[in-house]
Amino acid sequence: MPVTAEPSAVRGGGRGRFAAVGRAFALVRRDPFATAGVLIYTVFLTIAIFADQLATHDPNQILYRPNGRVASNLPPFAQHILGTTNLGRDIYSQLVYGARSALIVGITAAFAVVMIGTLVGLVAGFFRGFVDMVMMRIADVALGIPFLPFVIVLSSFLEPSMWNVVIGMALVVWPSTSRVIRSQVLSLRERTFVEAARVTGSSPFRILFVHIAPNVLPLSFVYGSIAVGWAILTEASVSFLGFGGGDTVSWGSMLQNAYASQALSRGWYHWFVPPGVCIILVVVAGFFVSRGFEEVLFPRLRD
Repeated sequence: MPVTAEPSAVRGGGRGRFAAVGRAFALVRRDPFATAGVLIYTVFLTIAIFADQLATHDPNQILYRPNGRVASNLPPFAQHILGTTNLGRDIYSQLVYGARSALIVGITAAFAVVMIGTLVGLVAGFFRGFVDMVMMRIADVALGIPFLPFVIVLSSFLEPSMWNVVIGMALVVWPSTSRVIRSQVLSLRERTFVEAARVTGSSPFRILFVHIAPNVLPLSFVYGSIAVGWAILTEASVSFLGFGGGDTVSWGSMLQNAYASQALSRGWYHWFVPPGVCIILVVVAGFFVSRGFEEVLFPRLRD
């Protein structure tokens, strides 16, 4: 009896292979929360790209008044939209450049997590047996490592830098993605279109990366959107604790400096509220985007 290929996976060439990705983005456009998340990401990405043009001052420059004194603790006004810090630095410029640091860390860490997690999940789920056992035991070990303490210890051994968060996430956070991808691959490898590819002589790696991988990309995108917010939140936490890069302006370092200067007790809300709100918005945006993929992950939830 001849094997019939499933039309969504084989028939129609490249368009068929990436149909799942197209459906995922179509669902995002229909979901208002996902649309809001994408818009928030777009706004911050635009700010990060054009930070040099949007910032009014060098974020690390110490500003002076006309009388030669340091322009410290100035309230918000026209020349300094959000005022200045206790060292005379422009808060608005730090906020703008902080978006660049946050997105560099968030996007890079998310890419690393998704790439490692997806690759491990694909290989473990498809080949199973000894390969699956070894990879999943490594994942179990990584899952048992507390993430934030691990990044702090890593930062204490390495030179303080925002890249420590990227390294920490690449080493520890990928198992969650890999387990979900693996479970999906275990199901996909038994489908008719995979058997059809085997019958036509496709190699295992061609089946894995050409026929199966495109069908798990929506799941990878979901975990990537969550990882962006998680990485930014972690970078802010590490910087707040004093383990971030000393010369790098980030939202976490802004909060750390505000805390050390007792900004809350002195009522300098214009210093610590804006970076806190930005962190919240980016993290919530990741949740909103992942929510838009609920219909991809759980088709029975469709109306």
